[in-house]
Amino acid sequence: MRVITLNVNGIRSAASKGLFPWLAQQAADVICLQEVRAREAQFAGHGIVLPGYHAAFHPAVRPGYAGVALYSREKPARLVRGFGVAEFDNEGRYLEAQFPGLSVVSLYLPSGSSGPERQDSKDRFLKAFLPHLRALKRRRRQYLLCGDWNIAHRPIDLKNWKANQKNSGFLPHERAWLDELFDEVGYVDTFRHVNAAPDQYTWWSNRGQSWAKNVGWRIDYQIASPGLAGAARAAHIHKATRFSDHAPLIMDYEL
Repeated sequence: MRVITLNVNGIRSAASKGLFPWLAQQAADVICLQEVRAREAQFAGHGIVLPGYHAAFHPAVRPGYAGVALYSREKPARLVRGFGVAEFDNEGRYLEAQFPGLSVVSLYLPSGSSGPERQDSKDRFLKAFLPHLRALKRRRRQYLLCGDWNIAHRPIDLKNWKANQKNSGFLPHERAWLDELFDEVGYVDTFRHVNAAPDQYTWWSNRGQSWAKNVGWRIDYQIASPGLAGAARAAHIHKATRFSDHAPLIMDYEL
């Protein structure tokens, strides 16, 4: 199974940069997009077409903000929009597609980088989301949660880790939250299962020459429930084409 995840930073913008013809060539089984920032009624004329796939969307109530999408070759048996917390469900941050024995989730965690109010929202999300992840683990199916988690886990996951220890995305309590998710709850960072190399990033600031110098952060993940541990076979961050300030994360699994 091949799964691709990408924060598109506006689906119409990414489409104008050739995203959908590229996706059509990738032989992916599931594609998760985040920060769609549009509703389906606004797609016409923007080249947002992916033949052979079933498409599902969970937009934010607020126009032009957040929102997630999921495309799959197989029609999902069920779609779940939101995880039961109104503040974040209204922002379009969680879209689950259920297949036999497996759910794939397109996920977009809040960013806290714009100020204390947004960091408080992100912290509320973390507090509410961990019990949901624990509950998923108890179900009789496996989960793959793909998207922009807006946290770099360890120093290897961002270039300037020393200078960013007091910045959102690398705060000690955010990293400890991922520690708990992986070490105590048992979820798996599938990328690191197959790629332990440094300088592997999925997001670059638009300031300076971050992209050209590869001064980035790895904040986009495909995180699997414990039953999928060891299923990942290959991981690739696609940088040959730039569709947004993030790069597509492509992963192959043997299920």
